[in-house]
Amino acid sequence: MIMGHQRIQGYFVTGTDTAVGKTLVAAGLLVAASGRGLQSIGIKPVAAGCKPVTTASGSMLVNEDALMLQQAASVKLDSASVNPVALEQAIAPHIAAADSGIQLHADELVRHCRRVCTDFPAQFMVVEGAGGWLVPLNETETMADFCVGLGFPVIIVVDMKLGCLNHALLTARAVHTAGLPIAGWVANCTTEQMPAYDANMHSLQTLLPAPLLGVIPHLGSTPTASRVAECLQLDLLAKA
Repeated sequence: MIMGHQRIQGYFVTGTDTAVGKTLVAAGLLVAASGRGLQSIGIKPVAAGCKPVTTASGSMLVNEDALMLQQAASVKLDSASVNPVALEQAIAPHIAAADSGIQLHADELVRHCRRVCTDFPAQFMVVEGAGGWLVPLNETETMADFCVGLGFPVIIVVDMKLGCLNHALLTARAVHTAGLPIAGWVANCTTEQMPAYDANMHSLQTLLPAPLLGVIPHLGSTPTASRVAECLQLDLLAKA
């Protein structure tokens, strides 16, 4: 795929819900790509739940997820490039944006990603969404509209818990309806044990129309992007 004036291997990471491990998987993808000698960059266009910090240049809002992507990428972008829309309230982005007097627009977010591709040389790019596939950006657009404008293949992060079959299949169908390819999916074990785990895994592998890129075991309270990278099979992306 060509963005700006260069060819880049880019993916959009979405999830079956919020807090399913999208950032961890996105960061793991960046580390894995960097380990293969690829220049990698990560972007989280919209982030809610940011914390105010004071820097030498003044006060700014910083998001922990965006910071993880910034640190995992081999090309070190500034905070504004990684996370152009930082919202303090930990609520739905369009509501947090409206409360802050900000209007979110899909085309503006797409233009930002394209500018980053033009300004920073990279071969591998991961763009992480906020929440799930259809999280609203405003009264008429959702994150899906941004994804369609971006045009990247989609990677779905599935939280392995009760209800994951319905959530994963609904997400996959919505991505397909939007006309975007699903590059793969990642099973993330956010809890130590899921009832009927093997049967659920078999169902997902049978029913999801994309390769399983990796299974992330329950990593406790201190998961790392490097540990996740060890669980991912980037070779499968090239075959998607």
